[in-house]
Amino acid sequence: MTYRCHVLADILKKKLKEAMLMDYQITLKQKASQPVLSVRKITSISKLPEEIGKAYGMIAMYMQEMGEQPKEAPFTAYYNMDMDNLDVEMGFPVSKSITGRGEIKAGEIPEGKYVEGMYKGPYSGISSAYDAMSAWMNEKGLTPTGVAYEYYFNTPGEVPDSELLTKIVFPVK
Repeated sequence: MTYRCHVLADILKKKLKEAMLMDYQITLKQKASQPVLSVRKITSISKLPEEIGKAYGMIAMYMQEMGEQPKEAPFTAYYNMDMDNLDVEMGFPVSKSITGRGEIKAGEIPEGKYVEGMYKGPYSGISSAYDAMSAWMNEKGLTPTGVAYEYYFNTPGEVPDSELLTKIVFPVK
């Protein structure tokens, strides 16, 4: 390649990177601890939708019995990315600490710095948002702690896959 082509390629890469980051509205926030009710499981990626549905249903029924409402959208925390043995925690943020029951545990999402980004589209394409957020954190010198949270604002049964809204959140150091 000629010098001119290299310069043009570098400009295009920079513009593409900027466009990628803008699409996801990535921000750094300081957050207080958040009480949750959740269920933690080891499962495979193929069984994850079923496990999420069971956990959310169980927790929602328990909250209804307790006269409580979720404070925010339901979440799934990913403690690893081993697709055959995913370590996941599925739950709901709640307004105050509530005693768990059986598989449902009371816990909290810890206070700290978090990088957040919104993704709109099918779950099968979410890796592009993770890539953009990783690049953003790297650029800012932030190190993820190893956990990733996804908050689901709607479901495939409610809207077309292209309209699914997922907030991705990384605790960082």
